[in-house]
Formats: sequence, C-alpha cells, structure tokens
Amino acid sequence: MNQLGKAALVLLATACGAQPGTSGTPATTAETASAPATSETKPPETTTPAEITVPDVSGMNHQDAQDKMQAAGLYNLREVDSSGQHRAMILDRNWCQTGQDPKPGTAVPAGTVITLYADKC
Repeated sequence: MNQLGKAALVLLATACGAQPGTSGTPATTAETASAPATSETKPPETTTPAEITVPDVSGMNHQDAQDKMQAAGLYNLREVDSSGQHRAMILDRNWCQTGQDPKPGTAVPAGTVITLYADKC
C-alpha cells in the first residue's frame, strides 16, 4: 500500500474513534472523559428566575407602572382602557392605573401577559 493509502486509512480509523496502531476499536468512555476541555466547550448558561412576583402598581401613572413591571422582569404588558371606551393611551403619564391582572403578589413565569387597566387621570 502506498503512503497516500496508509494516510487515508489512519485518517478513516481516527475519524471512527480508533487510535493509530490499535485494533480499530473505538475509545471507551473512560478514555474520552479524561480528555482536556477544548475551546469549543460552552460556559454554563445563566439562568433566569423560574417565577417573578408581580408588583403592585395600583394608583400609579401608567408610565411608572410599566417601568416598575419591567424592572421586575415582566415585559409582556397589555394595556386596557378601563372606562370601556377603547381609547388609545398616547401619553402614558396622563393615565392612572385602576387595576391589573394577575393580582399583585402573584408568582408568574417571566413571559406571562400582564394586563394593566388604566383611565385618564
């Protein structure tokens, strides 16, 4: 066999887990477990809290209520005109909180929709 053929066999055997000059059996778990970490090793992911306690924003102006929810880690906010007139809340500071769902103190996952009910101040 020529040099190119030998190199191809060594490359193929190595790709299949065999060490050059061995019987061709793949490396065992114990052999691979002691291998040093490579640059491809990813750092552990940061975790977020499983649940967030919904803050009480009753009586606040709508902008401050939004800021407090976001500071707590709640970003999926829905705003509703509590008068039933379906008005758009253009200037958040001109609206006052009249209610919220879920209630203050409730523990919720971070992606939960928080509904903020407000009326013109």
